Amino acid sequence: GIVKADPSEKLESPRGWRRLPDVLTVAEVEKLIDAISLDDALAFRDRALLELVYGAGLRVSEWCSLEVKDVMLDELVVRVFGKGGKERLVPIGRKASGAVAMYLRELRPRLEKGKGEGRLFLNSRGTPLQRMTAWTILKKIVERAGVTKPVTPHTLRHSFATHLLEGGADLRAVQEMLGHADIS
Repeated sequence: GIVKADPSEKLESPRGWRRLPDVLTVAEVEKLIDAISLDDALAFRDRALLELVYGAGLRVSEWCSLEVKDVMLDELVVRVFGKGGKERLVPIGRKASGAVAMYLRELRPRLEKGKGEGRLFLNSRGTPLQRMTAWTILKKIVERAGVTKPVTPHTLRHSFATHLLEGGADLRAVQEMLGHADIS
């Protein structure tokens, strides 16, 4: 009852620490890719998926919505529609390009049964890959590879960005490739 107004009323509370997500090492990413067995009927799809997702730092919603026409293999570029429908072009490496080309030539035509809606990645029934199926595919590959860290689709995205920065890439270029509006 001594002070009429609360002096701390205009103070902002401190923000909590933002924890960085887990990141895979380059060796762990290679282990994941090597764990895809060619005995599996969908091996070409799974390899293309992993190479492209890691090689372009895509969000899970972006890999599920990619269309065949969005992958420009000759130019080594993929057109991505991110959050809010923002379009960006992301360069991809020769490994990712080769894996996608193999999938498009060898497996996707057999999966496509007129229900693919032009999407790049299809499930075994020939319909577009859904988010939960993508998670399941990644989980199966992680288990087969023996990677003990928790790995989500976002882990691959952060690994992509971290490996680029560790390799000397420009922070602004990585920001643009990820489709982040905010540099932080």
